[in-house]
Amino acid sequence: MQREITKAVDLLDAKGNVLEPGYAKKALFKYDRNAIKAKSIRIKEWDYYCILNDHFGLALTIADNAYMGLDSITLFDFDKPSEISKSFMQWLTFGKKNFPAHSNVGEVKVDAKTHHIHFTVDKVDRILEFNIPNFKDKQSFVGKIRLSDVPEESMVIATPFDKPGYFYYNQKINCMRASGEMKLGDQIFTFEPQTSFGVLDWGRGVWTYDNTWYWGSASGLVNGKTFGFNIGYGFGNTQAATENMLFFDGKAHKLSNVTFNIPVKEGKDDFLSPWTFTSDDGRFELNFEPILDRASRTKVLVLESDQHQVFGHFSGTVILDDGTKLTINKLIGFAEKVKNRW
Repeated sequence: MQREITKAVDLLDAKGNVLEPGYAKKALFKYDRNAIKAKSIRIKEWDYYCILNDHFGLALTIADNAYMGLDSITLFDFDKPSEISKSFMQWLTFGKKNFPAHSNVGEVKVDAKTHHIHFTVDKVDRILEFNIPNFKDKQSFVGKIRLSDVPEESMVIATPFDKPGYFYYNQKINCMRASGEMKLGDQIFTFEPQTSFGVLDWGRGVWTYDNTWYWGSASGLVNGKTFGFNIGYGFGNTQAATENMLFFDGKAHKLSNVTFNIPVKEGKDDFLSPWTFTSDDGRFELNFEPILDRASRTKVLVLESDQHQVFGHFSGTVILDDGTKLTINKLIGFAEKVKNRW
């Protein structure tokens, strides 16, 4: 069920299929965009960062989905609670954003009249810079964030879809300490590395048109050491491995299957009522108290998206690979359900 890759390997074979489906704790798969055999219009590449503490947060996205590029930025206020989002779309980008083939090198940069977003790797740290001149009420939103203490291990997975030539290659880096400052008008938000943590969602792949996925993530401190998790499903054929993983003090601990138990009210998902999360091996048993639903629904021609990224606090117990049980108490994070026709 859980196939671990421990040595460097090409991601794709000569036909553009995943050569060795499975997971790794480091970025061992060699991604080469030129090795993709599927139609270029189906290629999707993105970098997504989310930085949170108990009071506010930031999300930044640069994406190239071939027929469409998308840049977005969101400021979260968990005390109110509220969020402000701005998104910028470009048509027919087809790889022009020049995403790096590896998560540990290079830069991704967008400069436009409406916005500036810049991700770069400075040795091992990551620098996130942005400037949105008209973010809210003609006020600019600017910031520079440094993500440091990048853990030794992370979640890396190579997942095929059932359709030949289609795949998802993904790395999630949790538990990075965040420091820096954001400014909206005269309001200043300061990330302190003792209380603020970031996650990177680094995605490359060829996706099918109709998908529904579930993803959850959190990072913080437990017993004075860094702790986080990545959970999810719906990203292709996961027979070789799931992407469910715990992170404690820089080390990854592999989980089997985790189920998102989203409450239902009057036949519809009730995202702002308490959730639960259960696992088939009993190692991930958490409750989730929602604070804010970042909901977005769009439809443009044949493209459609219905997204609910819910932020809140996780509490409960998890069990590491060696049997150590950790108690989690109100750890800030998010869980989402996304339906895309893209």
